[in-house]
Amino acid sequence: MTEYLIAFNDEWVHEHTADEMREKDVAVRAVIDEMLAEDVLIFANGGLDRSTVVCAVESVDGGPVFTDGPYAETKEHLGGFVVVDVADDAAARHWAGRLATALGWPQEVHRFRGPGQARRAVSVQR
Repeated sequence: MTEYLIAFNDEWVHEHTADEMREKDVAVRAVIDEMLAEDVLIFANGGLDRSTVVCAVESVDGGPVFTDGPYAETKEHLGGFVVVDVADDAAARHWAGRLATALGWPQEVHRFRGPGQARRAVSVQR
């Protein structure tokens, strides 16, 4: 099995009403439930946007230097992601397609070079 990141940028998502977001939540939870049933989900979280940035950090003279707020010189910010462990690229594309269809915005698929490391078993919160 191979691990894949399926992600979207916050800028790809237009403003939604509260009712529209509730509809998206129902649709994406159905896909997440399918992922759980097929035992491919490692982790999912769609709660990121520009407002969630805590800080930026870079190495300067061998030590960390922290800067408050968004620091990246880009308009793109990660909006949310899912990490899956599936057999191949085709399976990762399948799940990305299901998410793109459920949410109505684009997804990107990235293959990790090798298995990741986890401190503990991950559970999906409802």
